[in-house]
Amino acid sequence: MSKLFLSLILTLPAWAGEYAVLANGFRIHAERHETAGASVRLYTRDGVTEVPTDSVASFEAEEYIAPSVAPPKVDAPLPVRDTRTLVRDAALRSGLPPSLVESVARVESALRPEAISPKGALGVMQLMPATARKLDADPRDTAQNIDAGARLLRELLIKYGGDVVKALSAYNAGEGAVDRYRGMPPYRETQDYVDKVIRTYVSAGSK
Repeated sequence: MSKLFLSLILTLPAWAGEYAVLANGFRIHAERHETAGASVRLYTRDGVTEVPTDSVASFEAEEYIAPSVAPPKVDAPLPVRDTRTLVRDAALRSGLPPSLVESVARVESALRPEAISPKGALGVMQLMPATARKLDADPRDTAQNIDAGARLLRELLIKYGGDVVKALSAYNAGEGAVDRYRGMPPYRETQDYVDKVIRTYVSAGSK
């Protein structure tokens, strides 16, 4: 599965092409594409990736600039609700598609508030304690954990110009790794992570 998203790594200025725009405007860079029945083949510098035709909303030229995301609306503290509702509400406050944030949450923790990783990441959005502190959130509070994770994902999408692959890579491996490799780092864990999140997101959009 890692080979699939090795072909979706990053957009370099010298690499002209286009963007395949998925649901809600998220983009995957390719040199060109071909439609083959129920699939679209995206030709990248590293190979060919196939995605379902109905998961691609449109194609944009390389010069396309993602619109800026409106600042999040400040709401009252979240009441206690089920995890999926908390994820949905946090996504909407951050101006993100709920299905994208839920896909991250499912891959991170299977939506389990009690989840703790071997590295110490906590909760539904698997926030490291230091990251949660920067976001002024208590990672052991489910509502705050989810809200902070959605805000972090939004910040990464803004930083990387709407490039969902770079944003997800940074969520998993850190911004330093993405900046150092100018895209998704060559870590098997990160490659598999991005693969799983995007597959889950695309699958959710096709239902």
